[in-house]
Amino acid sequence: MQIVLTQPRGFCAGVRRAIDIVERALSLHGTPVYVFHEIVHNQWVVDDLRSKGAVFVNDLAEVPSGAVLVFSAHGVSSAVVDQAARQGLHTIDATCPLVSKVHQQAQRFVRQGHTLLMIGHAGHEEVVGTMGQVNTAVHLVSEVADVHKLDIPPHTPLAYVTQTTLSLDDTREIIAALKARFPRIVGPDLEGICYATQNRQIAVRRLAAQVDMVLVVGARNSSNSNRLREVAERSGVPAHLVQDENDLRAEWLQSAPRVGLTAGASTPELLVQRVVSALQAQASAAPLQIVHLAGAREDVTFRLPPELGAPRLPMARHG
Repeated sequence: MQIVLTQPRGFCAGVRRAIDIVERALSLHGTPVYVFHEIVHNQWVVDDLRSKGAVFVNDLAEVPSGAVLVFSAHGVSSAVVDQAARQGLHTIDATCPLVSKVHQQAQRFVRQGHTLLMIGHAGHEEVVGTMGQVNTAVHLVSEVADVHKLDIPPHTPLAYVTQTTLSLDDTREIIAALKARFPRIVGPDLEGICYATQNRQIAVRRLAAQVDMVLVVGARNSSNSNRLREVAERSGVPAHLVQDENDLRAEWLQSAPRVGLTAGASTPELLVQRVVSALQAQASAAPLQIVHLAGAREDVTFRLPPELGAPRLPMARHG
């Protein structure tokens, strides 16, 4: 049996920054520190921060006046920011800087007089937050079929932005469909997909060409983890999303002597290594080889909010 580990995998710069923000807020302010929604989409990360004193809420009514509140890495709408201010909350913004960039793009397009389209998944926190950054209706496009359903006059000035964790292939097809129907539409092409999402999808496509099966370690509600599984499947190999070693099934391995392993951008390396150990245990009767694939090196830094007084964090971009 051979386990092939892809690179890059796991935490991206935005996730590292968000987790560090919560931990530093706990250190500075003590417990509890409230967090609006899951700080990132990974239950292990959420449970670990909860054990340190973080309280995760989905409604600001659950947060007492004057408390410390962290906005998650996915970003929030302007209405949430305004409500937090009315409640007298001390807010710390852990929105990924690349998501904030999409917010700024959306606001700029609306100021320029464009009708805005959002390419993304309905209900995802990032999509809800981005659409709530502008004081006008936003058309949500989740697939190519949605493009043909848009009821927009042909000469309307249009612009689009994208969720940062989408499939490169799907987004490329949606943008092509938008440009075919609305030739004068403007937008960031695939630049709206974050570097970490792109790097991991490119890496898993290379990985799929060398293995019999791909395992993606990530949460079921993690958009980027689900996209990695889809990319592997489209490359022609079986692919499964596992939250940790407890999700492994012995029958998957019976016809897969070469197993590829990657992880979503919100998945800690600890969970990857636990999956590796479980695979090693299941292959105890046979020789096992671990192979590390080379990949993009991620080394950009994201600065923490100034109120935390922290240095720059390592990580990020090389495409």
